[in-house]
Amino acid sequence: MVQEITDTKPEIIYPDSDGQPMADNTKQFRWIVTIKENLEILFANVADVFVAGDFLWYPVQGDNKTRIAPDIMVVLGRPKGERGSYKQWEEENIAPQVVFEILSPGNRPQEMMKKLLFYQNYGVEEYYIYDPDTIDFTASRRASGSDRLETIEEVNGWVSPRLGIRFQLTPETLEIYRPDGDKFLTPVELDKLRQLEKQRADQEKQRADQEKQRADQEKQRADQEKQRADQERQRADRLAALLRERGIDPNQI
Repeated sequence: MVQEITDTKPEIIYPDSDGQPMADNTKQFRWIVTIKENLEILFANVADVFVAGDFLWYPVQGDNKTRIAPDIMVVLGRPKGERGSYKQWEEENIAPQVVFEILSPGNRPQEMMKKLLFYQNYGVEEYYIYDPDTIDFTASRRASGSDRLETIEEVNGWVSPRLGIRFQLTPETLEIYRPDGDKFLTPVELDKLRQLEKQRADQEKQRADQEKQRADQEKQRADQEKQRADQERQRADRLAALLRERGIDPNQI
């Protein structure tokens, strides 16, 4: 008896987590959240822009070892929506075009070089690195037709070709501006701005209500004046009619 042998390959599992923490400290975490959330706000009304933070990207089908979790990545040309990880072959083979890394004291030069080579090999077009402790900001861009990410020498005032956002270095921090000139704000700053806008809206509504109340009062006074004038005219008409009944011309009085 010949036993039939079937070629069954085990299913490849692509984990949704690499077991690494999102950030090493509060400062790094705040920067990751700030950039990620502001990019989501910037592209909120654009259906085919996917933004993610600390999200595993698998560029090669059948290979669950080749992977990386950028602090922030932006994929233009892919729809928003929930995902466990970014499997590039399921996304029309579109690689993230823009990647951000926020450094912490735990990052090592060898690790950052490995990341640079990964992003360079798998199609990233713009790569930004920020160290919030030293206020050091570096940027790399893939030139048209090039297979390398090349360092941008002058980053102060640099505008991302893909995102349209502008980077401005100050002695204290890195500032990022939207194409409309609004600055990227932390969630706390955004909430304070929202509260200020709400207060202004409430004050405007209060002023509008007061104006309406004054207008209503003016109309009420005008109506009362008109009513008094009508009553005076009616009394004058009755008196004139009474005088005519008695043969007296009211116009001669």
